[in-house]
Amino acid sequence: MFRRRTALSVSAAAALLAATPLLTACGTDAHPGAAAIVDGKRITVAALQGRVKDIRAAQAASPQGRELITNTGRLGLSTLNGMIFDEVLARAARDAGVTVTRADLQKARAEAEERAGGAVRLRTMWLQQGTAPDQIDQVVRNQLLIDGLAEHLHADRGRPDGQRKLVEALSRTSRAMGVDVNPRYGTWDDRQVILGETRTPWLAPAAPPQQEA
Repeated sequence: MFRRRTALSVSAAAALLAATPLLTACGTDAHPGAAAIVDGKRITVAALQGRVKDIRAAQAASPQGRELITNTGRLGLSTLNGMIFDEVLARAARDAGVTVTRADLQKARAEAEERAGGAVRLRTMWLQQGTAPDQIDQVVRNQLLIDGLAEHLHADRGRPDGQRKLVEALSRTSRAMGVDVNPRYGTWDDRQVILGETRTPWLAPAAPPQQEA
């Protein structure tokens, strides 16, 4: 969906769908009301529920609403997985001196819309993956951060060793941040940088460079 090395595969993002239903947990005894604690920062149950509700509302408003909701039935865990990963990636990128400007984001978003066939089609494609329209910029930002982090690490994301190098860097950051997940939502795996049985789509290999017309 992005041009050149900023390509982000929609099919890869489908991995976000491997999730369990959202729970109405009150949080752990140590962190009441928290779905997770990441580097001392609380991801509250209320915030998680709010994001899931936003996704469901956007899906319900779509002409394909019933199908979208059915195909993303296990949304809570995947959403929490993404919220935790956002924090880990942001810290890893910041430590590496990787930044994304507003201009970078706007350019990448425009390229994504062009490849999707327009802004409306891009929103529809991401709703199919359980991502609300107001979260698309975060998805685009994450991809740019990963591209920048990979470049900093001299990691070729199109090769297994490059993928491993990137995962290892994120794993180190994850361990340093002390991710603590409410057990009702599963267990965070620092080594794989994932929650429970989910898979992170952000580490899909970069698309090959596009040939200019």
